[in-house]
Amino acid sequence: MRLYVNIDHVATLREARQTAEPDPVRAADLAERAGADGITVHLREDRRHIQDADVRALKASVRGVLNLELGAHDEIVRIACRVKPFQATLVPERRREITTEGGLALRSPDRKVGAAVRRLTDAGIRVSLFIDPDLATIDRAAELGVPAIELHTGRYAHTWRKGDAALRVLRRAAAHAKARGLAVHAGHGLTYQNVQPVAAIAEIEELNIGHSIVSNAVFWGMEEAVRRMRKLVDEAPPLTAES
Repeated sequence: MRLYVNIDHVATLREARQTAEPDPVRAADLAERAGADGITVHLREDRRHIQDADVRALKASVRGVLNLELGAHDEIVRIACRVKPFQATLVPERRREITTEGGLALRSPDRKVGAAVRRLTDAGIRVSLFIDPDLATIDRAAELGVPAIELHTGRYAHTWRKGDAALRVLRRAAAHAKARGLAVHAGHGLTYQNVQPVAAIAEIEELNIGHSIVSNAVFWGMEEAVRRMRKLVDEAPPLTAES
């Protein structure tokens, strides 16, 4: 399974003092050295953390895959088409939210998202849609012609200690998406404590994890934080029919 490390909150710390450090490019380099398969950043319309210059610098420096998260805003889509990351993940975006609060609420037809998908695809960028693990929403994503989706794992992250209902929803959604011909990614709220059950879902091929890694990098260092997450993902016990 691929592990993509989201380094948004390295930039959050930098922007808190409007200085040059910590440098997201340096964080990306350390994450890749420690085993990250890709680097994820979210260029938000309000530029609260990652800046345009960061995206350009990361495109030039990341050795693996750069996954750019973005809302379907004309300006940001235009920047993505110019920078050309390997992958663009369309996400919902609200200015007052602390973090992304859920998946795209796809409608049929969804002209704004559909137009963004076409522009990004025409630019040669692989497109993924960040959506809730809902079967009807997965079907709408497939109708938009994207090659991949990322399942929002927020409900699981909030309830995993109380039972496995949300995990069952994720497993069902992943299987449904795979059957529809979609590559399946997952992320949001995954930590060192809860990642393994999600990493064990066979249909999921990529995890995006940021806050937990960056938070623990304060104590362990970036490389060690990524190495520990990499180890947990790689050693996730396979799910059985009874699990």
